[in-house]
Amino acid sequence: MGTEEGAAPADAAKKAAKPKKPAAKKAAETDADEFEDSDDVEPEGIGAVDAADADKDHSDPDSDDEDLLEGIPEEELKAVSDVQLPKVTNSRVSKVKSRRRAADAGVTMLTGDPVRMYLKEIGKVPLLTAAEEIDLAMKIEAGVAATEELERAEEEGVELERREKRRLGRIEQVGIDAKQQLIEANLRLVVSIAKRYVGRGMLFLDLIQEGNLGLIRAVEKFDYKKGFKFSTYATWWIRQAITRAIADQARTIRIPVHMVETINKLVRIQRQLLQSLGREPTPEEIGEEMGLTAERVREIQKISQEPVSLETPIGEEEDSQLGDFIEDTDAVVPPDAASFSMLQEQLAKVLDGLAERERKVISLRFGLEDGHPRTLEEVGKEFGVTRERIRQIESKTLAKLRHPSRSSKLKDYLED
Repeated sequence: MGTEEGAAPADAAKKAAKPKKPAAKKAAETDADEFEDSDDVEPEGIGAVDAADADKDHSDPDSDDEDLLEGIPEEELKAVSDVQLPKVTNSRVSKVKSRRRAADAGVTMLTGDPVRMYLKEIGKVPLLTAAEEIDLAMKIEAGVAATEELERAEEEGVELERREKRRLGRIEQVGIDAKQQLIEANLRLVVSIAKRYVGRGMLFLDLIQEGNLGLIRAVEKFDYKKGFKFSTYATWWIRQAITRAIADQARTIRIPVHMVETINKLVRIQRQLLQSLGREPTPEEIGEEMGLTAERVREIQKISQEPVSLETPIGEEEDSQLGDFIEDTDAVVPPDAASFSMLQEQLAKVLDGLAERERKVISLRFGLEDGHPRTLEEVGKEFGVTRERIRQIESKTLAKLRHPSRSSKLKDYLED
């Protein structure tokens, strides 16, 4: 990159970058998953609160991959999955067929040891110094400003000078490249944070993918002027993305994020009471600590239960399944089924002694054919007569059916 192009991003950042909106006042210690619908909310004071934690998460460039994977179950490391390195795209650049497209950096891993392969791939990218992070952030800011200026000119139908358009295009591409570089240099940070959430219903590689989305968001929101390191800031967004994904995807039946927070709080208090009391706490004791009623605590505990497969093996020899012991309330009892079948046969014989029109009216009125009884008006439309005429036919037919010669055949099926 020439001197003119290298200086351009910084100049454009000063001239064209729009002032950022003030960050919302949210405490940094608030759990990330509280911001389910607040993607633009940034935590204040994050530099002071999370700096040490982020430094601990950000792996040393000389550290071994095995140190990063310590504590991860082997089946997680070899799970069949698909992970890709984040790739920065730009809708405007794609639309005008950018002259330069980044090579596909996707790493598809379907066999072998995908996590170690992924770590080997991202380990090729060196970590950045604080000065390098600021430099990249300035280029990203300038690139965003250049993109906005190009889009504004396109929307307003303003024809930019060829030289100016090329200059803005170069700045835009430098910003895209800087964004990609800042993302790739922090992928190991995502892995180190994601390992904390293993065993919560999602594969390790899926946690990494979700964390990568949080990292991309952090790159887009990072403000180098506030003075804290990028890794400190990114840690919050990565955690938010992972915890939100767990809340959305880890359970067979999705539970809203706010309820997941309540469940986590309940479990935490339940564990504390178990240690202090030396026994399982009652719903009343848990509710007192949480400021909830015992009934509400029971409701939350019921919601938190995981579904159980009906194919779960039962017994020491596991020769039975859970579904074998669950009553089917819709199943027909054999004696009742036989009795109902005989009733249908007798009813058919009784109706056979009626005229075709009478038999049809009774069948429609009482739903003997399809289980759906019709009104007088509906039956009247079927025959093209008035509802009163149908009522007369029905009354006459029922009188015939009450005659002992016919009713005696059905008497045994009447309930006492």
